[in-house]
Order: sequence, then C-alpha cells, then structure tokens
Amino acid sequence: MLKIIHGADFHLDAPFAALPPEQAAQRRAEQRQLLDRLADLAVERRADLVLLSGDLLDSGETYYETAQALSRALGRIPALVFIAPGNHDFYQARSLYAGKLWPDNVHIFTSVAVESVELPGLGCVVHGAAFTTPRADRSPLLGFRAPADGKIHVMVLHGDVDNAGRYGPLSREDIAASGLTYLALGHVHTCSGLQKAGETWWAYPGCPQGRGFDELGDKGVLAVTVDGGQVSGEFVPLAGRRYGVLPVDLTGAASPEEAVRAALPGGTERDVYRVVLTGQREEAPDLAALEEGLKARFYHVELRDESRPRRDLWARAGEDNLTGLFLRQLREQWEGAADGQERALLEQAARFGLAALENGEDPCL
Repeated sequence: MLKIIHGADFHLDAPFAALPPEQAAQRRAEQRQLLDRLADLAVERRADLVLLSGDLLDSGETYYETAQALSRALGRIPALVFIAPGNHDFYQARSLYAGKLWPDNVHIFTSVAVESVELPGLGCVVHGAAFTTPRADRSPLLGFRAPADGKIHVMVLHGDVDNAGRYGPLSREDIAASGLTYLALGHVHTCSGLQKAGETWWAYPGCPQGRGFDELGDKGVLAVTVDGGQVSGEFVPLAGRRYGVLPVDLTGAASPEEAVRAALPGGTERDVYRVVLTGQREEAPDLAALEEGLKARFYHVELRDESRPRRDLWARAGEDNLTGLFLRQLREQWEGAADGQERALLEQAARFGLAALENGEDPCL
C-alpha cells in the first residue's frame, strides 16, 4: 500500500491586491502556515510520498521568510517530496528551485522531458516534468508510456486536461495511454475528485486556500491511497479562511438591513465574503452603513447592489394591448382571492407574465 499526499497551487506570496495592505500581508503569512499544516498532515497520515504539482510559488519573486518556511516545513516531512514546477513558478537558472535551500528529502523536476525516479523500497516509480517557461503548448505526456513491470507508476505534473491551450494541454486519451497508476495534477484550482481515463486514475486537488471570489468554499489537498490496482482519495481541507458569495433578496423585506441580517450564516468571522443584494426594494440601501455593520461578522466583506426599485405590479393594466389585458384579468382574480397565499401566487404569475411579455412577446392589438 502506498500513501500519498497530493497538493498543488499554493501560490505562496500572492499579492492579495483586493485586500487592504495590512490584511494582504497577513494573508501571505497565513499561506506560510499552510506549509506547516501540510507537514502535519503528512506525519499524521504516515505518507510515503508528498507530490506537489506546480505553482507552489506565485511568481519568481519570493520573500525570504517564505523560502525559509518552505524549507523548514518540507524538511520535517518524514517522506520523499516531489515538486513539478508550473507556469507561475517555472524552473530556470535563477529561480528558487535552482537554489541550495532544499532538504535532502525534496526532489525537484527541472526539465520538460519526463524524468523517472525509482523507489525500490516502495515498489514505486515517480515520474515528473517541469515548466521551464511561463507557457507550454506541448502535452507533457507526449510519447510517454510507463512500463508494465508490476510496479506502481505515479507522475506529478502541472497541466490542463481537456484544454488545448498553452499550459501543458492534456487529453484524456493521453492519460489513458500513459500506463500510470496515478497522475497527480496541478493548475486547476477546484478539486476534481478522483477521475479515471483507461486504467489510470488522475486528480486535481485544487488550491489549498482561496485567494479570491473565483475560489470559493473549502480548499485543501488530497490524501490518496494506492493498494494494488485500487486507488482511493480523500479531500482534506487545509484553508484557515474561506471565500464566499452570499446573495440576499430584498423583495418583501422591511429594510435592506433586515434582509441582510436574516440571511447571514454563522461562523464566518474568519472568512472573506461578498454580499450581493438582489430583488426589488422599497428603499435604496446605504451600502456604507451596511458594510460598517457587517465588519464584525467577517474577516473582510464587500457589498454589491444588484437590486432594483419595486415596481407597481398593476401599473400597465390600463394599456390597450396584450399586457394590459393580461394584467386586468389577473388583477380581478387577485382582488377576489380567498387568502394571502393565493394572492402571492397570482402576483408571481403576473411577474413571470410581465417578464415574458416585455421581452418582445407583446404584439399590439
């Protein structure tokens, strides 16, 4: 049995430009703390291998504190660590990867050509390749085929499945033909879960911590177990903070403040949220006051107003056209409705009907 921790896309020292400078610096420090969580997980799970599939660094510019934290954390992992540089942290002579800070248990792939490292004690061969430029339009699996020698063959790569772009394009046919047992990928920031092409299992773990509103919810790494020909995987959250988007419908609310308070989830004090106001409102929201009132509920919050003023539902009932006729008939039913529930259904019917008629389906009579 082979136990693997598979991570990717840490993007250490990302700028966090959307946050105030103090919070951006704090988030970069928190990224370094992710490395200790990775090491702790490898110890806890008794991992045989740690595979890091590129974009460990956000760019070629790395803070000294980050380099030291990286070296310390990887060095205390009681397993071999393999790194495949990606498009953000591509290998070059002046990159951090070419320096001497790396512990003895860390192996960095440095070429676009696939390199293979045999591990007799584990009955395993680890294959990998690197980006050496910011873009690569050639499949890193081109021409590769693992031998059918009874060993476990795994590969660590940065690449883009199903996209014929310039970031190591990979097809499912490439993966199926590789002869690999497990392909550990990086580049896509959403966890894919275990996938299979032919007899080869593959996965993206996603990024271990969100950096913006395109990276929502829990983020982490994969704990993968290879047992004979069987592969299983478990997503393990690492992120200390989450990004979330919260839509708040103002329709029918006494005030925007009341609608927002009613919609707020609990346990968000460490998270970054975007609150989006939608629906029809009686009064324009005071975004500055709302944001001030929400600061204590989140690490950072921003508001967007996509709501619109409430319209008089029956305003066009007097028109001499199909819209007027439709509304007059519904209003008669609404006025004679037995209860509030029936009225609400008729109002909904009126809104849907208006939306259809006002989008070009209203010929004049």
